[in-house]
Amino acid sequence: MKVERKTEIGAPPESVYEVVMDPRRLDEWVTIHDHLVEAPEGGLRRGSELIQCLKLAGRRFNVHWEVVEADRPNRVVWDGKGPVHSRAQVVYELQRNGDGGTKFSYTNEYNLPGGALGNLAGLTLSRATGKALDSSLEKLKSLFG
Repeated sequence: MKVERKTEIGAPPESVYEVVMDPRRLDEWVTIHDHLVEAPEGGLRRGSELIQCLKLAGRRFNVHWEVVEADRPNRVVWDGKGPVHSRAQVVYELQRNGDGGTKFSYTNEYNLPGGALGNLAGLTLSRATGKALDSSLEKLKSLFG
């Protein structure tokens, strides 16, 4: 399953990058973020790992994330491992727009176990994820006025 969104943020890519790569700021903009279980101090970079507790559709679950690409301030790729062998990859792409702000692209691609039954559950999860992502991006934009 794949969920993609694009938005414009009224701040330069460097500023947006600082926020999205600070694990202690996840609660300010990621609407399904429940809490950090474990995270390194300071900003994240390639090779950084964290464990995040998420809450989606009334359920809490942990995801172990690793930053596999960190091209400051243009692109970030996170690989995640969740419960029952689920996997996710999140990609942030940041480009300067003509107004001094940022074109921000967010892609979340995930695989659920369980074959056809997992795919059926994934459709429901995809709708919930899309709504949460829309809310998260609105919160992220609001951090910059």
